[in-house]
Amino acid sequence: MKFPLPILVAVSLCAASGTMAETVKDREGAVRKDKAAMENDARWAYNDLDRAFAESSRTGKPLLVVLRCVPCLACAGIDSSILTEPELVPLLDQFVCARVINANALDLSLFQFDYDLSFSAILFNADKTIYGRFGSWTHQKNQHEKSTVGFRRALERALELHKGYPANKALLAGKQGPSSPYKTPVNIPTLDGKYRLELDWQGKVVPSCVHCHQIGDALRTVHRNKREPVPEELVYPMPAPETIGLTLAQDSVGRIESVASGSIAARSGLMKGDDITSAGGQPIISVADVAWVLHRAPAVGSIPIVVNRAGGTVSATLELPVDWRLKSDISRRAGTWGMRAMATGGLQLEELSEADRSAKEIPTDGMALRVKHVGEYGKHAAAKRAGFLKDDVVVEVDGVTKRTSEGELIGQLLRKHPAGTAVNATVLRGGKRVELKLPMQ
Repeated sequence: MKFPLPILVAVSLCAASGTMAETVKDREGAVRKDKAAMENDARWAYNDLDRAFAESSRTGKPLLVVLRCVPCLACAGIDSSILTEPELVPLLDQFVCARVINANALDLSLFQFDYDLSFSAILFNADKTIYGRFGSWTHQKNQHEKSTVGFRRALERALELHKGYPANKALLAGKQGPSSPYKTPVNIPTLDGKYRLELDWQGKVVPSCVHCHQIGDALRTVHRNKREPVPEELVYPMPAPETIGLTLAQDSVGRIESVASGSIAARSGLMKGDDITSAGGQPIISVADVAWVLHRAPAVGSIPIVVNRAGGTVSATLELPVDWRLKSDISRRAGTWGMRAMATGGLQLEELSEADRSAKEIPTDGMALRVKHVGEYGKHAAAKRAGFLKDDVVVEVDGVTKRTSEGELIGQLLRKHPAGTAVNATVLRGGKRVELKLPMQ
């Protein structure tokens, strides 16, 4: 019997206007140059997922989907390495490879990943069963980081899963995303009518492209426009392992570099040097797979985890307490920019250092969020219009005075207050307490 086979697809997504990520000077030129270089490439099926899946079925090879924002400078290093590194060739030869440069027509029930990354990958079986995901915040933060070791490990692990398919299909069930109410990004209400499924190659191509982070932005806006709480998984998408106290090595499948004292991970008994092989009942192929397990985890509950320790297998359980997601650091996410407009009127906030807390006589357990930036335009200028100033120190919001990060505050406000309302806020300014109204949008 012949079974459906896996596929490797590289997806390169062009940036839409409005993204806060650093981009190349000539974005239009970068996208067109990429097309000219890749559309006839012998290895990569360019911008054609149907062809890639069909080729996977025909050849019996798997399919890797790399999602890459061409004009974005973040992750430029790993993208370049994957396209040119000779050492990767024998590994890539075992996959059907495709490069897609826009998110407009992505099937949202199939392509669920970290929308805030400018480079991601999904590895498929030809029947569209997902083997795993890859994405690196290390590369996102450093455009010069070119290491492909973690990427290679993910491909190798996917090939192992492919060899065991379909006998292992039940173990892969958790890797499949839930159904989506929208077929593609251009069907989401706030994007519908503004974008088409196809790029405008005859005109301006970059403005016609849906950037990945716009998917998350649009989904959050749907809830906001309905005056509904924004779901936690949209406020804190794909939580990093650090959220539960784990730091994982980027050059491995899931090796634990450190465990934070007193964290969820520490209470589970996980240790430095453990290699995570399974989480939530799913085989792990990369750090991004761990983030996916956390993304799909319950608001409160437990996650079984299996590690290799000193050559033996050890089982543990992660017990997730109430509001565990609020510890996720979302400060550098592109999607957080839009949530700042919704929750804080366009303010960008950062916690005061311990020295500055002491100088201002703010207790260690008290709220102390310095206004790092005040938006100047549109909805991002709402806080400015309400009287907030750069370097104000927010010490109370909506009656809450306990120590709170920017991410925690955003989540609390988006879950509790609909658009069109305002909450009481207190700031320290020039040694005085000033009472203001923080606008919700």
